[in-house]
Amino acid sequence: MNEKVLKTLEYTKIIGLLVEKADSVPGKKLCEELLPMVDIEEIRRAQTETKDGLSRLFQKGSTSFGGNYDVGFSLRVLEIGSTLSMAELLKVAKLLDNVNRIKAYGRRDREDAPVDSLDEYFEMLTPLTQVANEINRCILSEEEVADDASPKLKSIRRNMILTNEKIHNQLNSMVNGSHRTYLQDAVITMRNNRYCIPVKAEYKGQVHGMIHDQSSTGSTFFIEPAAVVSLNNQLRELELEEQKEIEVIMATLSALIGEHVEEIRVNQQMMTTLDFIFAKAKLAMEQNATRPIFNTDHYINIRKGRHPLLDKKKVVPIDIHLGKDFDLLIITGPNTGGKTVSLKTVGLFTLMGQAGLHIPALDRSELSIFTEVYADIGDEQSIEQSLSTFSSHMTSIVHILGHADENSLCLFDELGAGTDPTEGAALAIAILNHLHDRGIRTMATTHYSELKIYALSTSFVENACCEFSVETLKPTYRLLIGIPGKSNAFAISSKLGLSDEIINAAKE
Repeated sequence: MNEKVLKTLEYTKIIGLLVEKADSVPGKKLCEELLPMVDIEEIRRAQTETKDGLSRLFQKGSTSFGGNYDVGFSLRVLEIGSTLSMAELLKVAKLLDNVNRIKAYGRRDREDAPVDSLDEYFEMLTPLTQVANEINRCILSEEEVADDASPKLKSIRRNMILTNEKIHNQLNSMVNGSHRTYLQDAVITMRNNRYCIPVKAEYKGQVHGMIHDQSSTGSTFFIEPAAVVSLNNQLRELELEEQKEIEVIMATLSALIGEHVEEIRVNQQMMTTLDFIFAKAKLAMEQNATRPIFNTDHYINIRKGRHPLLDKKKVVPIDIHLGKDFDLLIITGPNTGGKTVSLKTVGLFTLMGQAGLHIPALDRSELSIFTEVYADIGDEQSIEQSLSTFSSHMTSIVHILGHADENSLCLFDELGAGTDPTEGAALAIAILNHLHDRGIRTMATTHYSELKIYALSTSFVENACCEFSVETLKPTYRLLIGIPGKSNAFAISSKLGLSDEIINAAKE
């Protein structure tokens, strides 16, 4: 599909809503890349997956794919024999925990329950619970390894605690005893990863040990007393041993994951696919949407369709059909009557349906496969090119006429507007006739009376209008096919108080 129509018909906004429904970053990326398809089997498969996802949401409630992390880089690191960091190991564990939950969600409640299109995705998930449990047992957070990760680590950390206690006992006896008068403060501090005490400058000769630092004012020296140098050395050695043992644990866990690289890769792919499918299902649920029936005969029949970007409580559902008894529909009537919304609804539903999304309409609504949708809607005026509105629209129409074929759907808003009414109407009729002769399914809105007559007098061309209430002077937004629109100028003027004399004169 051409990029312009995706923007014009606001398909990109629908994709924005879809992205919000996905839980994981890989799932959101898949949603962002969703484009309308043209292969009917692919479309039907995608629609079936959306329907089955929706069915599961109704049966079992929602589920989350938030733990579906992209671990592709980590898996490549393992394949070349490197070790993963704590953060990377935890991501793999969270992915596997999520796989475990989704696998359980996908299980059938009864053995005789019918199989659906999502079963194969759930079946391809391998939870690897033991691998996830081992990682979670060993790693508490991205910066912390559990004491019980290995017997050696537990022993090293016990010795570190004992050595720490010895150092503190020794220094506390100095701080609160014989050396108290030499100290700036009665505290134990760390400098260069060694335990020290803060000695006043004038007493630095009274405390035997190593000077590690000096205060900015020069009034305090941070000295490691000779009595704890050996214990500090022991502690440093234990810290190095601890770091080595943590590296061994990381390598062991990485090797454990390395045995299951392919299963984890498949897990991530299936989780991303399922997140994407359930995002489509959640969007369908929110929009109260249904699965459209697809044909290849270029026949459209939308039953009570609601434009998905309009307020659900206010939007008026429309019934619209095209392509069986007529291939060209001309919607006439006053401005602000909902003509453009009708046009956009047909175009957007076509794009959504071909992308595998359900449409907010009654069930058994029908859509057809179009290889391209073209739309000339809204003010396309370009200030940079100094084109008038008419010139800009005509440039767009020329492009459409040059590229559209019998497999295209063409949508024109206010065809021929922006120029002399007589010439504009004549051009509009000529353009529509050209499209009609080529068998191209077309919808156009207009306020030219000449086009109503053209529709009435030409076979396979039909009029439609947006209903207008003369009582309330407001459009009802209902679409009436087979009835040409009226400007209602006389009725509106009468309602607003214009004298019958003037109105009758105008009618004459």
